Amino acid sequence: MTSAQFLELGEDPVGVRLELVNGEVAVSPSATPNHSYTEKILGAILVTHVRTKKLGRLYGDVDTIFGRHDVRRPDLIFFSKHRLDLVGEKAMEGPPDLCVEIVSPGSRLIDRRDKFKQYAKGKVAYYWIVDPEDHTAEAFKLTRRGFTAAGRGKDNDVVSFPPFPDLRISLGELWQPRRK
Repeated sequence: MTSAQFLELGEDPVGVRLELVNGEVAVSPSATPNHSYTEKILGAILVTHVRTKKLGRLYGDVDTIFGRHDVRRPDLIFFSKHRLDLVGEKAMEGPPDLCVEIVSPGSRLIDRRDKFKQYAKGKVAYYWIVDPEDHTAEAFKLTRRGFTAAGRGKDNDVVSFPPFPDLRISLGELWQPRRK
């Protein structure tokens, strides 16, 4: 299947998330509560920063075309104001400046191996992997050799990751509080 054919499928069935990987439809389950909590808090932090500084736009869970046979849906994506022409009517029509993946129990290998390679090949400038189970966040920057480490934090660390060097994120805010 091509990315154009995939985009004609319409909305995902309830309870699943569809992506196109190497021309085949890939199905993954809905987000877990930990995943959702982290995504919402991090999204709020990023959207406030991006809007206040007028840096561009932040989106979440939107079809993003990475090639003729690949459509992914990163949890959070950022496009700088100079690249907003890549925001299409149905999908993002080019690589975001930043892709953020929130790790779920079933996505660990996909986020760290498959998407890591695909986002580098697709020329995503920055990639963050945030793991609400392990309480870690990692940032990577694209170089000629692929992604290289650009920052890491754990538990309650305060981090500044590219492409937002003046944004300080207290990682402890991203983790869902434990049940009492």
